[in-house]
Amino acid sequence: MATIAPLVVPALTRHTATVIMAHGLGDSGAGWLMLAQNWRRRGLFDEVSFIFPNAPAIPITINFGMTMPGWYDIVKLGANIGADEFSRIQDERGILKSRDYFNTLIKAEIDKGIKPSRIVLGGFSQGGAMSLFTGITHKEKLGGIFGLSCYLPLSDKLASHMPSDGSFANKETPVFMAHGDADQTVLFDWGLKTVEHLRELGMGVDFHKYPGMGHSADPLEILDLQNYLDKVIPAEGDKKDAPES
Repeated sequence: MATIAPLVVPALTRHTATVIMAHGLGDSGAGWLMLAQNWRRRGLFDEVSFIFPNAPAIPITINFGMTMPGWYDIVKLGANIGADEFSRIQDERGILKSRDYFNTLIKAEIDKGIKPSRIVLGGFSQGGAMSLFTGITHKEKLGGIFGLSCYLPLSDKLASHMPSDGSFANKETPVFMAHGDADQTVLFDWGLKTVEHLRELGMGVDFHKYPGMGHSADPLEILDLQNYLDKVIPAEGDKKDAPES
């Protein structure tokens, strides 16, 4: 998958955990660098390496075929499409190609010595959708999965995209989801349906609703995400079994 190399904010101390944060349609990894910069200024997550991937430029049908950074093509979104129709027109090939790419990022961190249980995968909008799909179907148990203003793609075909051995390694992985109830791009109801679907699968989902928020982020939401990360990848300090960077 031809992409620009991810932006990386390395750990300040011993590297014991990694957060991979994927941007939304038309954006870039640089658009979310402020997350790591904000936390670093406040002395938080010094042991964490933050990775901000960049999606390849592809034609996007909903934007009249314009080429822009995207993890997969989108034909329709918003209030003008029902869930049944949406499920029929998803870009399965593009979603699976991006999942393969995210899996290479996860593997690269594991190869450095980072435990899968200390890797968190998340994102906003289309990046959040890819993070949910990749994380849920990953063959090793991750530390956490989060999705902001997003939904679970290929939810009706999830079983066919699980590991070939039939395992569900991330069934007990904590999931954080956040959504504004005024979102007209990825409807709030889509987020709710994703939460319901994941809970039906037996997953624990911490869902946060933000009144009046559209398809964007909010300071309170970022604080809630910070608290979630602090729980799933707490600082290890000088533990002897912590991996070297």
